[in-house]
Amino acid sequence: MKRWYTIVRDNMSEIVSCLDYYEQELKEARFEVKISGIVEKNSTDLPSFVELRFSQLQDIESILEHLNIKLRKTRSKYFRQYLEGYAKVLSSRDAEKYADGEDEVVDLMELINYVSLIRNQFQGITKGFEIKHFQLTNIIKLRVAGMEDAEITRY
Repeated sequence: MKRWYTIVRDNMSEIVSCLDYYEQELKEARFEVKISGIVEKNSTDLPSFVELRFSQLQDIESILEHLNIKLRKTRSKYFRQYLEGYAKVLSSRDAEKYADGEDEVVDLMELINYVSLIRNQFQGITKGFEIKHFQLTNIIKLRVAGMEDAEITRY
């Protein structure tokens, strides 16, 4: 599996490819969360799906933290410029507000917001796996109780 964190950390221009990759992975993961077909196959596939998607979630978390670090650094740079350039007329709160309005800072905040959205969707996938596990456990208990031909079909 590709570790996008190191790629993005070394070359921020790769962030678009990274986000495209994770959007495609989300589409695939949504199919993995569904229960259909043979119960045993669903049960045996679940651990590998969970491991893969949780690992991807951790990679996204790392990218998000990297972007937050860059945001703090960029904000600090502009804050310092405003505070040093207009020290006598601007309070530190005013300088902070002006720094937050800089295009570079706003672009980073929007990027962080988008990466957060993808992270939250991956968190939803992991919750879906938890529910799938619970449902499969219930189906297996029903089979033990006598429903030998339990199979899930989609309508």
